[in-house]
Parts: sequence; structure tokens; C-alpha cells
Amino acid sequence: MFTLHKESRKRVVCSALATSIQPSEVLVSFDRDRSLLFVPPSTQDHIKGVLNATVVLVMYGDYECSQSADVYRLIKVIGQQLSVSLGENYLCFIFRYFPQIEIHSHAQRAAEAAEAAAVQGQFWPMHEMLFSHQQELGNGYLVEYANNLGLDISQFLQDISKKVYIDRINEDIESGLYSGVTATPALFINGIRYSERWKIEQLMATIITASH
Repeated sequence: MFTLHKESRKRVVCSALATSIQPSEVLVSFDRDRSLLFVPPSTQDHIKGVLNATVVLVMYGDYECSQSADVYRLIKVIGQQLSVSLGENYLCFIFRYFPQIEIHSHAQRAAEAAEAAAVQGQFWPMHEMLFSHQQELGNGYLVEYANNLGLDISQFLQDISKKVYIDRINEDIESGLYSGVTATPALFINGIRYSERWKIEQLMATIITASH
């Protein structure tokens, strides 16, 4: 949970920590710009690149959301192009969980699997696996992916069954809600919400503009 400033009028109704927070369960009244990223990037995030990069992208995504997968692939292509032309430290990418369990029944468990893999040093490989197999996110498939990545399966299963990482996922969801996120994908470029079309030309142009 995050410390809320007294001067901001906020009313938050959260589900128990053992369950996922949903947009419909949180009522927020802010005296702030909802297009700004509420929780800044930190070492607690899942990061590709360096936090002091020229441009930092923060994406809220759902592993069962096809557009989240499409946007992630788009960002990967852009990242590869920019690293060649402007250097590896130009762009930093951060992924935050925003499972929408009211429409995606496997999204929450997939996020838990990603976090369980992260603890074993395999977040990004699991992240890639989940987005590449969006139609195969049942429990049996998650165990198969963990096994393919060489994870300690006993530890993986124990973490999932005990819902060890619910709080961590809820923190991402809550930070997204405070930033005005209600659906995925949602992208922030240097703390500003991206609102243009999901086209490589437009996204690339916005990223380049953000660096000036």
C-alpha cells in the first residue's frame, strides 16, 4: 500500500490483500492530473535497461490481453532500433501487472507465475513465454513453462498455491489505478500517459520528442 498525501482527497475501497484489486472496487477522487504516473519507476519494478535512461517507458499490461502483447512487441522493436541508433542506455522499459480478472480468467494466475519466476531470476523469459502463449495460460501450462525455464518447480508451485505474490501484484494494480489506468495496455513515457494510436511511427515519434 502507498502513503497518501493528506492534501489529496482520495477515497479508496480495496479488496482484502489475499485477493486482486479491481478497478471497479476502487473509488478515487484526486486533485491531480490523471495523465501522470503516480508511482515513479524504482528498483522494485521489473526493468529492462537503466533507470537513468533518457526515456523511461512504464507499461501496465495483462498477460491475457492481446493488445498488451501487441504493444509489448511493438515496444521491443522500437527498443531494438533505438539501441542501435542512440545507444543501449537511451530507453528503459518497465512492466507492471494490471490483470483484469473480470474479463480474463487466467490473467491473475499468469501474473503470479511471472512473479514466482522473477524470484528465481527468470522474470523476462517467463514474461515472454506468457505473452507468446496467451491462449495457453491454464495452471498446467504455467508449470510447463516454469519447467522449460529450469525453475525449481517445487518452489514455484508452493509460491503459487500460497498466493505469495498477491500483495506485489496488487501494488502494481493500485499504482495504475492512481494513475488513471482502468484497462490495458496503458503506457507512460517519462511519466506522461501516451494517448496516441498504437502505431510504430507515432509511438517512436513520441518517444523521441520526450527526450528533448
